[in-house]
Amino acid sequence: MKKLEINDKKSLLVYLIVVAVSVLYIIVGHEIAMTGYQPFSGDDNSIVVKATVVDVVDRYMEEYQISETEFARNETILFTAEMRSGEQKGEIIEAAQTLDYFTALNPRVVEPGDKVLLYTIPDGMAENQWLLSDYQRSDQILVLLVIFLALILVFGRWQGFNTIVSLSLTCLAVFYVFVPAVLAGGNIYTWSIVTCIYMTFMTLFIVNGVNRKSIAAVLGCLAGVALSGILTVVMDQSMMLTGVLDENSVILHSLKPDDPIDLRALIFASIIIGAVGAIMDVSISIAAALAELKEKLPAIGFKELLQSGMTISRDIMGTMANTLILAYIGGFMSGVLLMVAYNSSMLDLFNREMIVVECLQALVGSLGILMTLPFTSFICAMLFRGSGKGVCNEQNMLQAE
Repeated sequence: MKKLEINDKKSLLVYLIVVAVSVLYIIVGHEIAMTGYQPFSGDDNSIVVKATVVDVVDRYMEEYQISETEFARNETILFTAEMRSGEQKGEIIEAAQTLDYFTALNPRVVEPGDKVLLYTIPDGMAENQWLLSDYQRSDQILVLLVIFLALILVFGRWQGFNTIVSLSLTCLAVFYVFVPAVLAGGNIYTWSIVTCIYMTFMTLFIVNGVNRKSIAAVLGCLAGVALSGILTVVMDQSMMLTGVLDENSVILHSLKPDDPIDLRALIFASIIIGAVGAIMDVSISIAAALAELKEKLPAIGFKELLQSGMTISRDIMGTMANTLILAYIGGFMSGVLLMVAYNSSMLDLFNREMIVVECLQALVGSLGILMTLPFTSFICAMLFRGSGKGVCNEQNMLQAE
């Protein structure tokens, strides 16, 4: 029992060190990323506030000429709303919603009780000071997020708590460190690699602890990500990509005309950061399965472990490749439909850079998974070939003594 208590204290100390180092990376990384960062200052300095629609006051139609033979019309809906943020919080103000019938789709007309976002016209020359920006939808997302986190805690308990911690640190690494670094003009290749390495070590060590199982999963994951990165660079050079995929790429490139963001490097970053989650998943699946096998059969050797790992890998291979490819297809579904609808030539379609990059993401990520499976199996067989103790559950082995 005394040995068990000492082991618990050591495990807790290691866990706290990993969390502290992870948080330190976020803080220091953000400071480094923000060096030289200057927020883009456009002409739009309007203020966006939250409000609740109280009543619809009036609505009227206006018609305007767009050509000698064509006319268009828009409709203005005047309504009152109670401010829920900003300097006028609690006050009832008048606002307007404009529907342009020249466009194909318009948002729903406001109704009493709707939670909306309003913005001001900076020059104050508009007839209505407050205009409808959009409907507030973040509340529903927050509800789903709370349910998701609650279920993780209910089903995972302590492991669920570790999952939430690692997920939070992952989001901070991307949005609090990587994104500012890119906007500040940092080297995107370097920052994306550092971000992937950090997320791999942090996630696996926090969720599974620092042991041979986690080390094997880390090494297997990094091997898969490295292959994905190398393939991306090689294919980028051979296919002569520009990085201009849509209008967002053009806008992003023009934010800093003197030192534009490297769009080709962004393709590299999107591929390896997008693939690291799936690669990490398969690496820990193999490592956990072989660690458990070693715990149950301490006498099992290197060859048997490697064979078992390859057998498990074949079962994982098909579903994980499908998962990654379908995830990319689902995320780009509207673009795929539009491209197919306006391209009669399949040769032209599959040579468009937007389609090529989506295919590249799916295929490179899948190849990274395929590399991860045998490499993780080999690393596990090397690390687990000794004593069965200490592979994944040192506490149980000490308690058995």
